[in-house]
Amino acid sequence: MKKYYYSWQLIEGAVIEISRQLVADKWMPDYIVGITRGGAIPAVMLSQYLGIPMRPLQVSLRDGGECVSDLGMAEDAFGHLIYDPMCSGDGKKKILIVDDINDQGSTIAWIKKDWPSGCHPDDERWADEIWGRNVRFATLTNNLSSKEDVDYAVWEVNKAEEDCWLVYPWEEFWKNDNRY
Repeated sequence: MKKYYYSWQLIEGAVIEISRQLVADKWMPDYIVGITRGGAIPAVMLSQYLGIPMRPLQVSLRDGGECVSDLGMAEDAFGHLIYDPMCSGDGKKKILIVDDINDQGSTIAWIKKDWPSGCHPDDERWADEIWGRNVRFATLTNNLSSKEDVDYAVWEVNKAEEDCWLVYPWEEFWKNDNRY
């Protein structure tokens, strides 16, 4: 399997590119959600760059990891609060969920199943209004053969055509001899 290595410089540029895409789209989140582990670092970087708060969300589907629901985020997206000065005009908060890669779409699918499960599970507004309007997804890399779509991405791969492994700088930082 071929490995592709990303440098910190490339990651910094990718975070700025996602910011540029948000501005071009005229859409800014009220807060950013970083998926642990891979999405946490780019989410923090994006949060710092844009001056927008960041919250972690533990969704670890690989290697038997654990997923932790945060239905408060679901309520923010759905608009449970009557008045909150942090909300966009309609009582709903705009949330950008950030991960390193949309590989198979499993993380996005898990969130899209989990959040409605505890907050109006049968309400059609999840599909019609929440996903894509109030809640959007950004990844550094989007796998074109994924079962789920993202709203913002910088790089694309197609793992159906080329089996590859992407190595981000935080994954093997100790192997870099040019640290200092």
